[in-house]
Amino acid sequence: MKIAGFEKVSFIEYPGKSSSVVFTQGCNYKCVYCHNFELIPIEEKGKISENEIFDYLEERKGLIDSITITGGEPTLQPDLIEFLKKIKERNLLIKFDSNGTNPEMLKKIIDEKLVDYIAMDIKSSLEGYEKIVQLPINKENVAKSIKMIMDFGNYEFRTTVYPGLVADDFEKIGELIKGADNYYLQQFRNEHTLAAGDAEPYSEVKLKEFQQIMKKYVKKVEIRGI
Repeated sequence: MKIAGFEKVSFIEYPGKSSSVVFTQGCNYKCVYCHNFELIPIEEKGKISENEIFDYLEERKGLIDSITITGGEPTLQPDLIEFLKKIKERNLLIKFDSNGTNPEMLKKIIDEKLVDYIAMDIKSSLEGYEKIVQLPINKENVAKSIKMIMDFGNYEFRTTVYPGLVADDFEKIGELIKGADNYYLQQFRNEHTLAAGDAEPYSEVKLKEFQQIMKKYVKKVEIRGI
């Protein structure tokens, strides 16, 4: 595993649980608002060894409930399955963050019961994705991942509300995830971004307008970051 960062304890990553957070190196998107753009280059080596992480977990045994695997995009890691199995051997819950570009890997970790909670980023309406991620996308794979995650059952979808997303985007996102249990609108912050320039975040009033749109499609819709 190419591991670029490790947060020893967080109480906001896994709902209701303490969690250690593993940041994997490498991403197949270049989102304009990305705050972790140092993690994008896939060819870079990891800075932290698996042994460092597992030694810490052994020291904190009984005090950490879960591990959050994020990135970057974790499904790019060729030895991901083996790493998740090592975590499960320690009787820890796993939260998995993904952009949904690799439904085959998601299926493997679900089928092998190596994940307990999945969070997927919905960048935009499918028509607007490439403006956000700045690369060509496979729309079919994104849609497959959404359905698979909804069938899995313990999950959340979330969208960073980048300026330029409009009501029509959220209507289309709503149709894409119609019937979902949990959806979060995340306030955009123009700090240390890849290519956001001088874009200004939407007001709280505007975010609440988007929230009302999504409530037509999703059971629970909340706003983060305001």
